Amino acid sequence: MVNRIVKFGLALSAMMMILGVSALAFAQDGGAAATAAGTGYGWIGLAAGLGLGLAAFGGALGQGRAAATALDGIARNPGASDKIFTPMILGLALIESLVIYSLIIAFVLIGKIPG
Repeated sequence: MVNRIVKFGLALSAMMMILGVSALAFAQDGGAAATAAGTGYGWIGLAAGLGLGLAAFGGALGQGRAAATALDGIARNPGASDKIFTPMILGLALIESLVIYSLIIAFVLIGKIPG
């Protein structure tokens, strides 16, 4: 199960990095590309794509681990399911909010690229 999550996370981070860099490449014309490459704006697109991919990967691992541990606890003691379920949902929401925060940071970084 963890191996599947790791493979999914790696594929997702690679996809986010490719999308971030390719969107930057196709959004420029010939003259602006040389200017942007000379001033380092390409690194901003790379940072946005890679950061978002890593955040999604880490969030997926954290959520998977939290859910697996909570379900294991419920399986061992079904009477404690009410006490385990609420903190698990709260933890999953906080993990997801960090991933959404990285999405907002990626949008801000892409907005810094002139063009």
